[in-house]
Amino acid sequence: MKRRNFIKKVGIASAGILSANAVFGNMSKLNFSPNDAINIGVVGTGSRGAGLTSMINNVEGLNVIAASDIIPFRLENGLRKAKTKVKGYKNYKALLDNKDVDAVIVATPFSTHSKIAIDALDAGKHVYCEKTLAKGYEGIQQLINKTKVSDTIFQTGHQYHSSRLYTHVVDLIHQGKVGNIIAFECQWNRHGNWRRKVPNPSLEKAINWRMYREFSGGLTAELCSHQIDFTNWVLGETPEQVMGVGGIDYWKDGRETYDNVHLTYSYASGVKAKFSCLTSNAKDGYQIKVLGDKGTLIIDPKDAWFYPEGKKNKVMGEVDGVSGATAQWDKAKGYNINIEHLDPSNQALLDFKKAIINNKEPLSNITSGAKTAVCVQMALDAMYNNKIVKWNKNIIY
Repeated sequence: MKRRNFIKKVGIASAGILSANAVFGNMSKLNFSPNDAINIGVVGTGSRGAGLTSMINNVEGLNVIAASDIIPFRLENGLRKAKTKVKGYKNYKALLDNKDVDAVIVATPFSTHSKIAIDALDAGKHVYCEKTLAKGYEGIQQLINKTKVSDTIFQTGHQYHSSRLYTHVVDLIHQGKVGNIIAFECQWNRHGNWRRKVPNPSLEKAINWRMYREFSGGLTAELCSHQIDFTNWVLGETPEQVMGVGGIDYWKDGRETYDNVHLTYSYASGVKAKFSCLTSNAKDGYQIKVLGDKGTLIIDPKDAWFYPEGKKNKVMGEVDGVSGATAQWDKAKGYNINIEHLDPSNQALLDFKKAIINNKEPLSNITSGAKTAVCVQMALDAMYNNKIVKWNKNIIY
């Protein structure tokens, strides 16, 4: 329930249950017209935050006017990425006090997402929170609770929800393209140690936080989460349980998070979904396979193909409902699916802007993001404790 509806229902006298900062504090502008510029503050100017800043430069109506990072050289880099006049902050709370900041992008280490996003909502900011949404069940629930009493827009950074290719593929699946779904096979393989250069040993954990369990969910949170989110989206359900294994078997360099993970989720519908992520073999890179009794959809970040069951010969003609389109046949993947689409992160920023202007819940929202975050925590518990982990029924969405 949004805050304005809550206050209407229980009366202004009861609004004291909300924090004083949320009700009377430094509120940003909430009502926008299509011609209004939305001012963005970027919290966390590492590779993702700086990359999104560069993209925002090319999105009409979005301006980065503030940035924050605890590492000075990264903050300087983030400030340089913006083409607008930007103010830098060492402490993100000072950024939130800036009345000119309308919306915040949270691109900090995984373990800090919930706290920063909650503080941003309390400050009356619209929030784009990078994946994975929050670390641990408590952090997930706290963020869900805060969005329920917030008037602002909250978008989770699972950008494939915004991809016009992915949304088209989901529509095809729901229309029966692959028939009855039997399984998902997903992978995101790379060859590299996943480390960042550290100019000073004192900055090791601040820069390579992904290697340490205190701050990170490792490969599961940083990579597999996108494909887990997609699977939940397609099925319209969450898994009943997960089993998984992983290890530090190749990069023996003091890291705590695994350099390979292998997960299997089971859904009530009978579908099994496998997810693997390697850092010592990059064959086929990123790939999602949706296997059904009528065929298989194969998806990567930029393209998709359909391989029909029992039809191995190249056939030209209508493809995915686009009359007159000529099918290109790949003997390993099938017929290509032709859909024009932007980079998913770019499209996600456009969708965030649109959600703010129209005061409409984004496709990748608090609920979808929270359910994926629960799946990630389940997987971490399964691997680290060597057990089958059931769906956490205690989270209230």
